[in-house]
Amino acid sequence: MASGGAAVGTSGGRSEPGTRTRPPAVAGLFYPEDEATLRAQVAEYLAAGRAAAPPGRPPKALIAPHAGYLYSGPVAGSAYARLVPWAERIRRVVLLGPSHRVPLPGLAVPESEAFLTPLGTVPLDPPALEDLVARFPQVRPLGQAHAQEHSLEVHLPFLQEVLEEGFRLLPLVVGEAEPEAVAEVLEHLWGGEETLVVVSSDLSHYLDYESARRLDALTSEAILALRPEGVGPHQACGRHPIAGLLLAARRRGLEAELLDLRSSGDTAGPRDRVVGYGAWAFTPAEGAGPPWA
Repeated sequence: MASGGAAVGTSGGRSEPGTRTRPPAVAGLFYPEDEATLRAQVAEYLAAGRAAAPPGRPPKALIAPHAGYLYSGPVAGSAYARLVPWAERIRRVVLLGPSHRVPLPGLAVPESEAFLTPLGTVPLDPPALEDLVARFPQVRPLGQAHAQEHSLEVHLPFLQEVLEEGFRLLPLVVGEAEPEAVAEVLEHLWGGEETLVVVSSDLSHYLDYESARRLDALTSEAILALRPEGVGPHQACGRHPIAGLLLAARRRGLEAELLDLRSSGDTAGPRDRVVGYGAWAFTPAEGAGPPWA
């Protein structure tokens, strides 16, 4: 089962640190490498997500999973479906995910100008990324951290399908980083309604179905309460970017809404060893001002 935290191979397009366009590393493994098949699959997940819940308020941030689409695609679809009514507003996406392959302190930006998927090219914002490196000591350029990292890549086809070609990406691989170090970067990039924050994370790994369900429920409670200290090392592989987002959300007067909470035992896998997946949207609390104020 291809899931967050699992070691995987690479697809035909290899990338090397320092290249200007990062080719896909897990197309054909985590998601289809054929454009038509991929587009149809993402559209199916989005349609199911829209049918399952009303549109709701425009989200400032999302948490969504990064496993193989067979396993976590339906849960990711419930998160990205929430963007559909507001897609024209979003012009910049700050995407944070954990590092599965390269141990690193702090946060890493890529050394490329675009990311490629079977659906086309996603342009980055090199000046903004360079500014992060110059401004924050916890941020550094490290193409190696991005070259084979799946936690960011699997989100791109969803973003491409929902936002089409009207956005730029600021991708950040997060290693060992304190919540404040991540929140500081998010606060700087917060922007207005044109900026969306997405945190990539799976939940519990390789527990039996019922144990995973109980632990993931505790993780969801901590996220809904905006308590970064409630998400421990065995609860979410993306706990560091999650913690930073929860801290920033609390300061900005956002509230979290649970959109979906399942595991691979609910989607396509056996129930003796499952991986948990969740989706949350963050919007202004009732009576609060806009989240970019």
